Amino acid sequence: MRIGIITEREIRQQGFSIIAGCDEAGRGPLAGPVVCASVILPDKFKPNGIIDSKLLSEDKREELYSYILSKALSYQVVAVDRDVIDQINILQASLLGMRLAVEHLEIIPEFVLVDGKQSIPDLTFPQKAVIKGDRLSVAIAAASILAKVSRDRIMRRLDRIYPQYKFAQNKGYPTRAHKEAIMKFGPSEYHRRSFKFVGQARGIQEQLVFD
Repeated sequence: MRIGIITEREIRQQGFSIIAGCDEAGRGPLAGPVVCASVILPDKFKPNGIIDSKLLSEDKREELYSYILSKALSYQVVAVDRDVIDQINILQASLLGMRLAVEHLEIIPEFVLVDGKQSIPDLTFPQKAVIKGDRLSVAIAAASILAKVSRDRIMRRLDRIYPQYKFAQNKGYPTRAHKEAIMKFGPSEYHRRSFKFVGQARGIQEQLVFD
């Protein structure tokens, strides 16, 4: 599958040349941060197989991660921790992370392409939300790879601290084995209390302590 570049072409036809792509990884997991990335690629950047990170193997994502960093004009990765997610909810935490990722780019973008249907609130740059943008824009697809690889690395580090949850395998997503581990051991400090299953499991564990 080839990534489309129609979105960048449309934006350049409007007179913008410095275009940032922005995406996130980790909205669905029960544990860990949501990680957001932004990237500005050269005008004649060669995609070299860059597509939506979810369509790539872990090894291929790692390979493309290095390639993107070597070619990007500017990039930024931001992790929004579990406590912030629980305070403002996962959607707002994702939007916050994407805004920070764009605002901390070393090169000021003229236009921002955002994956999804919702624009980034309070962003001072012109922007466009693109549904399935990681399959239509090479800049968004590149950002999705940076976000996904960065988050997976975080979860592998957490796995060494909490091996009972097998974060290296499930990356915090609600697999059956992960949910069973939460019920058995209770949530860790990195589990999202505002997510229904984690909150229920925490309540059950606290009840068992007091019974």
